[in-house]
Amino acid sequence: MPKKKTEIKIETKIRPPVVVVLGHVDHGKSSLLEAIRDFKITSKESGGITQHIGAYEVICEAKSSRASQSEGLGEILRSAQDDFAANRKITFIDTPGHEAFSAMRARGAEVADIALLVVDAAQSVQPQTKEAILAIKHAEIPMIVVLNKIDLPNANPKKIIGELSKIDVLVESFGGKIPSVEVSAKEKTGIDELLEVILLVADMQELKSEENVPVEGLIIESYMDGHKGPVATAIIQKGILKNKDIIATDLALAKIKCLEDFKGKEITEALPSQPVIILGFEKVPAVGEKFRSCATIEEALAKIKSEQPKRAVSPTILDTDPSKKVLNIILKGDVFGSLEAVEAMLKNLPQEKVILRILKSEVGAINETDAKLAEMSKAIIIGFRVKITPSVVQFMRNDLDKKLKIKTFEVIYELIQDVRNSLEKTLEPEVTRDNVGKLRTILVFWGEKNRQIVGGKITEGELKKGLKLEVFREDQKVGSGRIINLQRDKKDADLLRKGDEAGILFEGNVKIEKGDILQAYVEGRKKGEL
Repeated sequence: MPKKKTEIKIETKIRPPVVVVLGHVDHGKSSLLEAIRDFKITSKESGGITQHIGAYEVICEAKSSRASQSEGLGEILRSAQDDFAANRKITFIDTPGHEAFSAMRARGAEVADIALLVVDAAQSVQPQTKEAILAIKHAEIPMIVVLNKIDLPNANPKKIIGELSKIDVLVESFGGKIPSVEVSAKEKTGIDELLEVILLVADMQELKSEENVPVEGLIIESYMDGHKGPVATAIIQKGILKNKDIIATDLALAKIKCLEDFKGKEITEALPSQPVIILGFEKVPAVGEKFRSCATIEEALAKIKSEQPKRAVSPTILDTDPSKKVLNIILKGDVFGSLEAVEAMLKNLPQEKVILRILKSEVGAINETDAKLAEMSKAIIIGFRVKITPSVVQFMRNDLDKKLKIKTFEVIYELIQDVRNSLEKTLEPEVTRDNVGKLRTILVFWGEKNRQIVGGKITEGELKKGLKLEVFREDQKVGSGRIINLQRDKKDADLLRKGDEAGILFEGNVKIEKGDILQAYVEGRKKGEL
């Protein structure tokens, strides 16, 4: 008799919730995470903005005895689980709050189970707040409103709740179903209550995961480390990831050399919902890519090969009009998330007058290959939070003509502004014209060659020596010239105004007649604008 196949029973276990922190820049998301996990990150960030997605794990060690501010959920579970918060884990994903990182923020919500919408209780609902709400609704995950900075004297949580209600975000105290918690990240108040509400919402969802199945996860961040090689931060979604496992995304594979927790401590395995740092990728995987475990290297390579035609990437050319000027740039970034944000903002720069062509967009330090490509294509190398390799530094020292242009930045908005300025420098200056005065001729005296003496009355503005003139006869332009000398009552004058009678020594390409209108104007040159 043929042997029956042994069916593997899939085991499911309760897993920690994955929480994404969203909201407007400066409303205190990073400060809130700092207060929650006592792990400072704000001082490491340039320009006061979190520029990378990070994942962090918190263990709720203290037994809770308080009633949650979110009474609706508290009534459901509090009686049965007075110590439900003890020794439970929560994974937080910190996403940037500025509009430049909307794509990163939306991706962060895709992997999360719960979203914290952080709003400054002393300010108001901002455009990025609304953008975050849309991302949460699109991801179809529960929301918790966190009213931060409640310690400030001008904090007005009722006002914020009212504003949120106008955009279809109804908290429990306003007759809705969305929990809200008042906190002060600065004073570290309301944190215990917030963690309670998170766990209550997680329990309502009954979050479970399969552990004895092939591993699946999502790349949250990735970059090239000079010593470690490609490094990726990931969230495990299914299975248990272990050292020596083989995993593959659509474009990259890894035989795992080392696993680290979010603090950089080496670990032997990563469980569902756990953030993990993975070392061992052959090349830097793309942020947002899903990965799964493979039995062999051959299986991983086959997966990558099957996906490559679908993921072909062509050089970024934002316009192809051959009549326009072109600015070539080579873009290097420290991590994929930042690179993605920079590219998105560059593509939003006006392209009507000049083409912006990104010849290369890559993670890693600025190297010799970049320098050679820049020299050949007359491109500017733009680096975001990256170093320049020693060989390129030496090349620049030997570049007496300063043909190689490399610029590095720590803040994204300074980078974008510099590229905008570079685009504008390629444009020809615009000639501007301002009409400053008008004279109606009354007397005309013939002069020599191309010069005449005319008399008249200034009917508009003012006249000065040296101004350019246009001559109009019966509303038609008949010639042009300039004021060589200006007199009043046979005395030289530098400036005459409306109402004055003036004598002009005119030099031009037309003979002026009585009744002609002389229009005086000044020309300037203005820097080209996009």
